[in-house]
Amino acid sequence: MSMMNFVREDLRTAVAGGATAVDVLRESCILVTGGTGFVGKWLAELVAFLNDEHGFNIRLLLLSRNPHTLDIHAPHLLCRKDISLVAKDVRSVMDIPEDVEWIIHAAGTPDNRIHASDPLRVMQVIAHGTGAVLEAASRLPRLQRVLNISSGLVYGPQPLSVSNVAETVFSGINCASVQTIYAEANRFGESICAAYRNLQRLPIVTARPFAFIGPYQHLDRPWAINNFIRDSLMGGPIRILGDGGKVRSYMYAADMAWWMLSILARGRSGTIYNVGSPSGITLKTLAEKILRITGDSQPIQVNLSHDFSAKRSIFVPDVSLAEKAFGLGLTMDIDTAIRRTIHWHREFTTLK
Repeated sequence: MSMMNFVREDLRTAVAGGATAVDVLRESCILVTGGTGFVGKWLAELVAFLNDEHGFNIRLLLLSRNPHTLDIHAPHLLCRKDISLVAKDVRSVMDIPEDVEWIIHAAGTPDNRIHASDPLRVMQVIAHGTGAVLEAASRLPRLQRVLNISSGLVYGPQPLSVSNVAETVFSGINCASVQTIYAEANRFGESICAAYRNLQRLPIVTARPFAFIGPYQHLDRPWAINNFIRDSLMGGPIRILGDGGKVRSYMYAADMAWWMLSILARGRSGTIYNVGSPSGITLKTLAEKILRITGDSQPIQVNLSHDFSAKRSIFVPDVSLAEKAFGLGLTMDIDTAIRRTIHWHREFTTLK
């Protein structure tokens, strides 16, 4: 099976006959900033799927500072006449083509290694980039809607007593720590959106993504599920930093892309929607699932050298708002998501 066909299988499941829900996007032009990142690639795959199998005839512009990554990881998308690459730093956006009607602003890396090593650029890309895109968007003659992709991290750390984090939750973030640079920048980015929505009457909705897993997400990223899958595929023990009591949830990439496009097409201006899986799982249970699926017989190594129990937290969204507003749901549970991700890496990457 080819890379494209693998992804198409997942998208058919995610859309599941509901393509008409985003009919408003037909015959239009969509711009995606951060267009060659994880979210951007999946949105490109989804638009290509809608064009090929549902006749949407969408023209897609992918704006990226590093457009060559698409050639490396998804070369089949470069051959398409309906997808164009725009090589530009989002901070220097001055004008957007006049035929653009929809914008998905997804620029900004969630990789916390970059947050620590280059925090100023992380802040500037989100803050200055958001301002630049919205200023240019304010001059578009046929703009329908902007989807600003923020982060679930804006809620701040949540204790285990909180089952699911709703859009109405507000808590403090330690703004004196470099570890919160990304969260603070996204909070500020949302404020910029509020300003443009009120002053320029721009139709802007915000999605707050939580954690995802699936093809195009590299296993060297510093997130638990990626590291667990990498460790297991390489035949070594899975290592858990802490006691394994943290609770996380994971949405499969095809579901994520469909939710994002649905929010773009149908979201209400000024509204914030969580995007993610509402089903939490402890990291220890997650590691055990991955071992069973890969068939790895190595033991799990749990780091108990510090009092990690005091640092237990939950990062699981309440997604009832998006579910009720758009009739959305998850088509891939955590076991299927892990199996599909492992299958992808065994089939299409060099990591065995």
